[in-house]
Amino acid sequence: MVKSSAHKALLTWYETNGRHELPWRNTDNIYHIYVSEIMLQQTQVSRVQDEYYPKFLARFPTLEALGAAELDEVFGLWSGLGYYSRARNLHKSAQLSDKELPCEQTELLKLPGIGKYTASAICSFGYRQNVPVVDTNIARVLKRYFALLEVKEKTLWEYAAAFLNAADARAHNLALMDLGSLVCTPKNPHCEICPLRLECVGRNEPELYTKNKKKAYESLELFYGINIKNGNIALRVSNEKLYKGMLVLPNVEPIEENFIAAFKHSYTKYRLHISLYDVEEFVDDKVVWTPLSALENAPISALTKKAVDTLTQKGKIWI
Repeated sequence: MVKSSAHKALLTWYETNGRHELPWRNTDNIYHIYVSEIMLQQTQVSRVQDEYYPKFLARFPTLEALGAAELDEVFGLWSGLGYYSRARNLHKSAQLSDKELPCEQTELLKLPGIGKYTASAICSFGYRQNVPVVDTNIARVLKRYFALLEVKEKTLWEYAAAFLNAADARAHNLALMDLGSLVCTPKNPHCEICPLRLECVGRNEPELYTKNKKKAYESLELFYGINIKNGNIALRVSNEKLYKGMLVLPNVEPIEENFIAAFKHSYTKYRLHISLYDVEEFVDDKVVWTPLSALENAPISALTKKAVDTLTQKGKIWI
């Protein structure tokens, strides 16, 4: 049974230490909260807050505006954020929605890219419904607080529901999220300042509840051709799973005497080894000539941006 003292201690801690300055915490705009939740998946808070969130909402201030936009423009503003299927799903969900997102979890789950966590977060943080939320940070807090080993996701959600503070579910969920991010960290948690330390069953061996299997990465070697004419660079639209629908550099067969530079890049589960080669002409008629001056807002990936930066450093191009 959860003690009311734990709820009170958690909310008191959150009032003083929570990340109240985050812009998506200071709005009731459902769409803005939705955008932040999608952007924050696999992305650092600081990058979303400082680089992407304000620029994206300035261009697409409403769900309707996003749905009416071309996907290429959405990709352009997402460029460098990674996991581009998020942008595609965000755009598609906007087109499927009627000016506002549904307020029922069952309906939200029907939209592309919205899973159980995102649906719950929208309902809790946006619609202020009395529902539990479980992200990576909250899951870690729950595992330690209740000393849960080898626990299934379904069970975690059950514990989250049992622990939920019905008096202020939104603040409770945000407090748990911030506690996991700032105090109950994966390594070296600050148990001595945790507001839940008195009732935390796993406080003496917190590392027991954060052991993860080592992630397996796939190594790929990619060869790209570089052709620049009259201030334009040759790109193509990717049909592959990697950066699908975005502008990427054309693939080429490596020719040693045409080698320009090489660099490494990480993308989801891939560890990429990139080699760039000078190419005078492409036989492929699907080449998209893109002005170098327009690359900042073009639908290109972080990998392509890194290639352009590498070429700039080598003195091959000037932007």
